[in-house]
Amino acid sequence: MTEVWDRDFLSRSPMFDPLRAAGAALRCTHWPTLVDLRNLLEMHKPPIVTRSGAPLQFVGQAPRSPAFENKYEARVYLRGEVQIRAATWHDVLNALTWVVFPRTKAALNERHYRALVEQRSAGAANRGPVQDALTLFDEGGVIVAASDRELLQYLREFRWKDLFWRNRARVRSEMRFHLFGHALYEKALRPFTGITARGTLFEVAPEFFRSSLAEQLAHLDAMTAERLLDTAAFQSTRALAPVPILGVPGWCADNERESYYDNLDYFRPGRKPQA
Repeated sequence: MTEVWDRDFLSRSPMFDPLRAAGAALRCTHWPTLVDLRNLLEMHKPPIVTRSGAPLQFVGQAPRSPAFENKYEARVYLRGEVQIRAATWHDVLNALTWVVFPRTKAALNERHYRALVEQRSAGAANRGPVQDALTLFDEGGVIVAASDRELLQYLREFRWKDLFWRNRARVRSEMRFHLFGHALYEKALRPFTGITARGTLFEVAPEFFRSSLAEQLAHLDAMTAERLLDTAAFQSTRALAPVPILGVPGWCADNERESYYDNLDYFRPGRKPQA
């Protein structure tokens, strides 16, 4: 993707709803600088800290170092330093995700750090399945909440037309899809049929949908962080449910037609995930 700053990116799609409040502060005519991002971070109350207790801070990209404590996730965990490259959507969207989902990002980082420690202790050269699952969610995750258990079951069973078309009204009123992965947000800047997220699913009370968006996001942030801190969760990528997000009502003009869901290359039948 061409790295051109678009000050109106938040208004392009409801997929950006979770970032809207935080991103509004970045509606400038230039790429957000480290100063802009640090100012955004300072506005967050309470201050964001990693699971080690280190205050979060955005810093410039550093040269690659062989030292364990300078690996990306170790540096975040131990010193609170999230590296930001200049003029890149990927890193700006990652910074915004830290502001919106601080508990989840901190929990992900701790799991990554613990996995790195185990990998080093074992002398393993390659990443394990837990690290793959964590990275997949961090980059391409979506948090799904529904007060109707049947809708979640349709999703788990890949019954896309039952979910998104035949129960369209129920999805709108009793289900929410909140993008989490910063690479997924990057794709949403120029969406294309084929974008698939990996979801973690929650059943919530009907009252959940009567709260404000900010309250919903805070609640889901806490729930997702709690799930991530359970070392029995996210053991492999199969723990995450595939979600063809352009099927969500209102997220794509083409999905106003039933025939859109007949594209089996996108709305695939498949295995049942562990989620």
